[in-house]
Amino acid sequence: MRKRMAGLVAIGAASALMLAGCAGGGNGGGNGASGDNVDFSAEPTGDLTAWGFENADDVGQARLDYAEEQLSDVKIELDATAFDTQKFTTRLASGDVPDVVQMDRRFVGQFASQGLIVPLDDCFSAQDVDPTELWYENVVDDVTLDGSVWAVPQFYQPPAILVNLNVLEPAGLTVEDIDTSDPDKLLSAVEKMYQESGGVPSVLGMDPVSTGVAELWVLGNGGQLTDDEGKPTLDDPGNAAGIDLLKQINDAQGGFAKVKSFTDSFDTFGENNQFVANQVGSQINQQWYPNVLSPYVDEINIQAVPFKNSDGEPFAVASGSSFVIPVGAKNAAAACAWMVALTSDEAWMAAGEARAATREEDGGINTGLFTGSPAADQEIRDQYVKPSGNANFDQVISTYYDVVGYGTSFGASPAGLTIQSELNNAVGAVLLGEKTTEEALADAQDAAMRAYESATAGG
Repeated sequence: MRKRMAGLVAIGAASALMLAGCAGGGNGGGNGASGDNVDFSAEPTGDLTAWGFENADDVGQARLDYAEEQLSDVKIELDATAFDTQKFTTRLASGDVPDVVQMDRRFVGQFASQGLIVPLDDCFSAQDVDPTELWYENVVDDVTLDGSVWAVPQFYQPPAILVNLNVLEPAGLTVEDIDTSDPDKLLSAVEKMYQESGGVPSVLGMDPVSTGVAELWVLGNGGQLTDDEGKPTLDDPGNAAGIDLLKQINDAQGGFAKVKSFTDSFDTFGENNQFVANQVGSQINQQWYPNVLSPYVDEINIQAVPFKNSDGEPFAVASGSSFVIPVGAKNAAAACAWMVALTSDEAWMAAGEARAATREEDGGINTGLFTGSPAADQEIRDQYVKPSGNANFDQVISTYYDVVGYGTSFGASPAGLTIQSELNNAVGAVLLGEKTTEEALADAQDAAMRAYESATAGG
């Protein structure tokens, strides 16, 4: 059975590729693509317009170069401006339609339900691609709605808990005490590490990233945010446990308002970040964040443990971006071939080689690439992820590889983004004491259902 989960609110990773929109104007197959008139088997030729690749780095450029080599008869025009939902719908309404658009996977169900993007099952067949073989199942679930796959997914960077041994060990604790499946043990550890000065936090036992990864806490503790059809279930009684645990963690550290104010002051990307400054004993982070910490490896002392669900099993969540073909795209056949080329294992290996060269040049630590493809992930790890000389940092890298196989997915919902934002609103209201958990979730459900009914009206 598919597990569905609201996507993590990701902070932009350095290797994340952002595709935004640009005027369509190809002359290949798929003239005015509508989903039922596209010849995806047509030879990819002509002009291809793609909205995106905002600030493409070494990983992005290597994949662009590889895909361009595969489509020698296609002229590719990129617009690197950022994706915007209002701009997307406006441009489609005006007929200014790009052939490919990159967007967060949370958007896919919304635009699929509105009939604004083309289903890609025939695209995959034409390119001899089996999505369930190429990508992680939970990543495919992110872009599957009503039995069809609507996007080509890329990236999947799972969360884990980074543990600061410089704070943990003086409190008489071990990494085994940071166990999200055992609330009593976890709360005890948080309280032992927590420090304050003048009533203000100075060291957090845990930064649970309350409104950034609320889905992780809710679903990891037995909750359910959508049903199998993508309909919101924010008022499910099982959703309370994760939120209530978040409130306990925050209340043990002075309350959510003080915790949030303190974490907002962190130099997250700088040389005095929260691990260098020993401001946290533990913190939930996605796989890309160790890259931020790697220049300071000699100044920090960290390990990692998986986030565990209430059954004591590792628990992760898929999140990332994807490529879609809008309805009205003029060169859908080339778009299909280009998207598949960009996310092929060969493209990812080119990216892995480029990243390894960059790390060799700058002397940094190669933490690997988490692509959305299990085969590519493993091959990149085998070829390019080598011991760093710091056993604890290597343990961090290994932990993320360990948890990537435990991912779950929200699935594509016509109200995916609203579900996510309303959950965060509900969590914030509970943590601030403005509403009870039941009241907050009921209000969130009402708002999410309005969005769902609006998106599916007439469907």
